[in-house]
Amino acid sequence: MDSEAKTSSVSNSGGGEGSLDRLLPSVSTGLSPRKRTTSQCKSEPPLLRTSKRTIYTAGRPPWYNEHGTQSKEAFVIGLCGGSASGKTTVARKIIEALDVPWVVLLSMDSFYKVLSPEQQAMAASNDYNFDHPDAFDFDLLTHTLRKLKQGKSVKIPVYDFTTHGRQKDWKTVYGASVIIFEGIMSFADKELLQLLDMKIFVDTDSDIRLVRRLRRDITERGRDIEGVIKQYNKFVKPAFEQYIEPTMRLADIVVPRGGGNMVAIDLIVQHVHSQLEERKLRWDMAALASAHQAQPLPQTLSVLESTPQVRGMHTIIRNKETSRDEFIFYSKRLMRLLIERALSFLPSQVHIVQTPQGEDYEGKTFHGKRITGVSILRAGETMEPALRAVCKDVRIGKILIQTNQDTGEPELHYLRLPKDISEDHVILMDCTVSTGAAAMMAVRVLLDHDVQEDKILLVSLLMAEMGVHSVAYAFPQVKIITTAVDKKVNDLFHIIPGIGNFGDRYFGTDAPPDWSDEDMDEPSY
Repeated sequence: MDSEAKTSSVSNSGGGEGSLDRLLPSVSTGLSPRKRTTSQCKSEPPLLRTSKRTIYTAGRPPWYNEHGTQSKEAFVIGLCGGSASGKTTVARKIIEALDVPWVVLLSMDSFYKVLSPEQQAMAASNDYNFDHPDAFDFDLLTHTLRKLKQGKSVKIPVYDFTTHGRQKDWKTVYGASVIIFEGIMSFADKELLQLLDMKIFVDTDSDIRLVRRLRRDITERGRDIEGVIKQYNKFVKPAFEQYIEPTMRLADIVVPRGGGNMVAIDLIVQHVHSQLEERKLRWDMAALASAHQAQPLPQTLSVLESTPQVRGMHTIIRNKETSRDEFIFYSKRLMRLLIERALSFLPSQVHIVQTPQGEDYEGKTFHGKRITGVSILRAGETMEPALRAVCKDVRIGKILIQTNQDTGEPELHYLRLPKDISEDHVILMDCTVSTGAAAMMAVRVLLDHDVQEDKILLVSLLMAEMGVHSVAYAFPQVKIITTAVDKKVNDLFHIIPGIGNFGDRYFGTDAPPDWSDEDMDEPSY
């Protein structure tokens, strides 16, 4: 973790211990106090690049059971140590050696408190101590880490070291098998300590850390050597000796020499792997298939009336001989009817307007914050034009869920949701729902982003009864709207009689290799 001290000289703004009830008490040891420094903030990137590969920080396998209930938490590793001790290097080497697809690296530097005008003035004159526990917003930090551990979406403040304040935009972080939390005071708060499943202290010689700090602040911060040494002796060293070094006793593992100690890192990785295996959720498709199948079709299900027009369009798109352009045309017609039907379930309120004839007309308007469409890629994306055609300026989000060919379980690989989606009514779009596994994951994602369950509408051209049951009984407040429900799925979990692979037929990816692009009408988006 890197502290504000690297960007400005600081002193204690209020070092009294009476305000530190949540902090662990200082421990007096017989050893000579070690010399430590502080560190610098870096915003967490959306992905982590190691020497071997790129690790995406969004996405994961199922983290809930067939009832839609979250059944496992992320494994949280706490990294503590002085500035320039190599905490970030250790974190990245652990991530690389773990080979776990989805990891979040969370820095304590993001949680500096918002300063008052008086404190801003002190910071500008290098008289505010950013290395004191009072400089951190522990309440926000523990709340954020707890939600992230529970699998929820969180907003991370972005700290501006130039203005000593938080930027307007916050960073959204979501989805992790492992969370690595690093900071100079990662072990200093009692509530925060309870959230850590594994505690690591990075112990690097004080001379090495001071040399690193000198090199960094002179070359990267434009400071002179006298100012760096003054800052270290006056502010950084006392803060470490009082608040950071005593917490070494709490560590499960102490890593001497930082990132260069591969023996210790290998030991850490082995332990984390064993813990993850114990916590692993065994995704059971059979349990999902049998969980609610004896129940009647739910009242939350709405099926488009099977008029001759609707049945005729189904006849065309289900026919394996139907050409691609015909398939696209009649699919779009059905999508438009489906979206129109879905809108009838949104809340409305009476609204009186005056007609051109000067008469009042009692009508209806949407009663809610906003409508947002979220498509489950790739087939769900084909429904976006129909939604845009009937909802002006609608916001669109996307979720990519794919089946792991080895495990048979759905995996979340990509996520892009509009800001403040928690306030919206969400129309979740997927063209076909067979087992309901992907739809359940998408609903769980929305719930993790604080969308209210009763504000989610799942729309699909075709569903199997199994998928209807899976979604409806896991999330009983989600409204389900479809044009038809087929009775069965086969051993490969394909809908019977079904429609085939909708995405392949729509996008032409099942076309014979001798077809050219000119032979196929490209879909509109």
